[in-house]
Amino acid sequence: MKALVAVKRVVDHNVHVHIKPDGSAVETAGVKMSVNPFDEIAIEAALRLKESGAVSEIVAVTLGEAASQDVLRHALAMGVDRAVLVEAHGELQPLGVAKLLQAVVAREAPQLVLLGKQAIDDDAGQVGQMLAARLGVGQGTFASVLTVEGGEVRVVREVDGGTETVALKLPAVITADLRLAEPRFVKLPNLMMAKKKPIDTIAADSLGVDYAPRLKQLKLAEPPQRAPGVKVGSVAELVQKLREAKVV
Repeated sequence: MKALVAVKRVVDHNVHVHIKPDGSAVETAGVKMSVNPFDEIAIEAALRLKESGAVSEIVAVTLGEAASQDVLRHALAMGVDRAVLVEAHGELQPLGVAKLLQAVVAREAPQLVLLGKQAIDDDAGQVGQMLAARLGVGQGTFASVLTVEGGEVRVVREVDGGTETVALKLPAVITADLRLAEPRFVKLPNLMMAKKKPIDTIAADSLGVDYAPRLKQLKLAEPPQRAPGVKVGSVAELVQKLREAKVV
């Protein structure tokens, strides 16, 4: 069974982001970029399914400019078998990404598609659901446990108030939550070997997909500064402070 893992290149989670002076976007020039952490969890989950014998081949795919090859190199170093770059320029929004991934799925014909539940740069959390709807297959979102048995995949989902277990017929789309798997440490020799592996590159325009943005971002702004906190010596003093603030 083939698994396709979609990964996104985002600003590294350890970087403190800054907004450009004109408020048009987050500053990315000279900033360290990495694999979206939730997508890295999806890669690890796919690798564990392969190690268990449930999956025979793993293909990683990303969308973006040529620089996005670095996240595919990381996926190859982790252990995926092949990597595909859908080279696209300009802004990519969730619907456009879902359409392009749908075209890649049509070419690769995987039984299982994995991706993170959301990207840490926009927190939209929409691509997995849109992709499943466009493919007309079942979806297991916010997966914290994943097992494949026979022709179905069982997913334990994290929901409000607990967990929910669903069984999906393959093919299916799964989005990874934080507790699905802990990504393995990538050793330097694996990274060096991954640099020599080929990456299939497909021009996004050759897929016959309209992935033009549908939404217009008007402005980005820093959140307002929060007032410093105050330590109180007793519950009575806390209540007095709250009354002064007119919140009780």
